[in-house]
Amino acid sequence: MPSLKLHNTLSGEKEEFIPVDPDHVRIYACGPTVYSYAHIGNARMAVVFDQLARLLKRLYPKVTYASNITDVDDKIMAAAAQSGEDIGEITRKYTRIYNEDMAALGAGAPDIQPRATEHIDDMVAQIGSLIRHGHAYEADGHVLFSVPSYPAYGRLSRRSRDEQVAGARVEIAPYKKDPADFVLWKPSSDDQPGWDSPWGRGRPGWHIECSAMSERHLGLPFDIHGGGADLKFPHHENEIAQSCCAHGHEDDVTAFAKYWIHNGFLTVEGDKMAKSVGNIRLVHELLDQYSGEVLRMTLLSAHYRQPLDWSVQGIDNARAFLDRLYHILEDLEDVPAADNGAPPEEILEALCDDLNTPKAFAVLNALAKEAAAARDPNAKTHLLAAGKLLGVLEHDPAQWFGYGAAEDVDAAQVEALLTERQEARAAKDFARADAIRDELDAMGIVIEDTPAGPKWRQAG
Repeated sequence: MPSLKLHNTLSGEKEEFIPVDPDHVRIYACGPTVYSYAHIGNARMAVVFDQLARLLKRLYPKVTYASNITDVDDKIMAAAAQSGEDIGEITRKYTRIYNEDMAALGAGAPDIQPRATEHIDDMVAQIGSLIRHGHAYEADGHVLFSVPSYPAYGRLSRRSRDEQVAGARVEIAPYKKDPADFVLWKPSSDDQPGWDSPWGRGRPGWHIECSAMSERHLGLPFDIHGGGADLKFPHHENEIAQSCCAHGHEDDVTAFAKYWIHNGFLTVEGDKMAKSVGNIRLVHELLDQYSGEVLRMTLLSAHYRQPLDWSVQGIDNARAFLDRLYHILEDLEDVPAADNGAPPEEILEALCDDLNTPKAFAVLNALAKEAAAARDPNAKTHLLAAGKLLGVLEHDPAQWFGYGAAEDVDAAQVEALLTERQEARAAKDFARADAIRDELDAMGIVIEDTPAGPKWRQAG
């Protein structure tokens, strides 16, 4: 079994992964704030960490993957005010949609999916610990983390003091002792969600949520933490500060998480994805146009740490690649394969090299060519097992190509026309056979003649 190497953002180097407990690997990724549909940038994180969890579960006897739901946030409150919906209804609705959309991309729900509102007591306890350790203070109903109290602040992002202040888009507030200090707890008005605390009725700041939830469910230290590159600063920097300082580990930045993994930014057709540009790509809408497997492969087509440009050409390339592999599986329909076969060493070696999915897909392509040439059960088993590890090739080829199924089309009528066409061809009545093909073509039906007989699917 190859050894796993991962690029650790904390050290800036690719390191051999050595788990805290080889019998139980624990990982955490920052999940969505549920007030609207997830965009494809959110999905990149979900798919990358799903791929990492799949690999870890292949390598280790037990893996716990946790990823949270932020269901208390100013953006959620704004969405509720705009729509007139109850905050709870909004968060439940978009949590469900997020999970369904990610599942369609092959990224099932994490082993643990904690909700922020269910962990307020944990957050209050951690904030209290930070105050007792001299790292937080109360001011005007707020509780703030004192950044100057933690000299290691900035170690993850490698930002200087000036860069920290500028990058955090610091809110000017008279109650702050230092411009870089950030909110742990803030007061809530009567019409805002809030909870009782030693500092009055209020709600948590965003950063404290993940510190509290990851500790509650994974313990400290755990193995891997991460998310999108945009979370590196200030969110993940603040998490390290909170979690290490709450437990008196000011001199050990690894006392929270040992390895930090961040996926690169995503652009759309060369431009930054932004509402002002009008190029937001929602997963929910993309799934109306493309298979989830195609979208998954597109997201994994670039190395996770590299920028990914989302484009129609990239999607088409992924679809053509998968079509080619499914055609091979279709041709191997009569070749048996073992259920739950082990993926070959080559695919594991690619993924163990810092989750090198481009290399893994090249290996998958080579395995497909080998299976097509050998027509051997072992070769087909290796192909399917490699595909399963990557989250692709999990459909029946007939289902993938849509054979025998179409919307607003009478399948029995299509089958009758195909039978008549076969009879016409057998009688060498090619004019009638061609006329039937034209009739089916007008119905939007594509015919594929195979050695096993004609197959049909809806065009598009």
